[in-house]
Amino acid sequence: MKEYFQKMRGGGPRKLTRKPLSEIFFAWVGGFVGIYAVWWLNNFIGIQNDANMFLIGSFGASAVLIYGVPMGELSQPRNLVGGHVISALVGVIAYNLFSFNIPLAAAMAVSCAIVGMLVTNTTHPPGGATALIAVIGGDSVHKLGLMYAFSPVLIGALIMLLIAVIVNNFSRNKDRHYPKYWI
Repeated sequence: MKEYFQKMRGGGPRKLTRKPLSEIFFAWVGGFVGIYAVWWLNNFIGIQNDANMFLIGSFGASAVLIYGVPMGELSQPRNLVGGHVISALVGVIAYNLFSFNIPLAAAMAVSCAIVGMLVTNTTHPPGGATALIAVIGGDSVHKLGLMYAFSPVLIGALIMLLIAVIVNNFSRNKDRHYPKYWI
């Protein structure tokens, strides 16, 4: 029991270092352009102008990863796209199976999305939110059914990926490029 509680002490103090202003600038540009591009597509196509169907909340968390930490393992294209799509599919299936009990559907969606991402090596933490949105997103999401995984999720993730490839490679910092690897 003592070992169990000792694990909670952590590994000691951490040295915090702030990113250079140039890197913060590129993260801002990527976040702004990426989210705006997803919204613009929704508006251009005219899909539910009042609901912004393409702009799902989990894309905000993805923006932090792919624009703020582009070299991170969980930020890579396979993780971004695969994590969102797998989680969306799992979320829709969980809702369809357990719509009579939303808390159960939500818990199943998130936990099974975690398993799906881990098994396929596509772990992207915002995917958990994508699965949850499939359950709690309301009628506009539920009416899409499995199409939710393709539009808005896949299309939105691909737009954000394109912006990440463009913006993250403008930096003169040789250690900042995107992607680190594609597969």
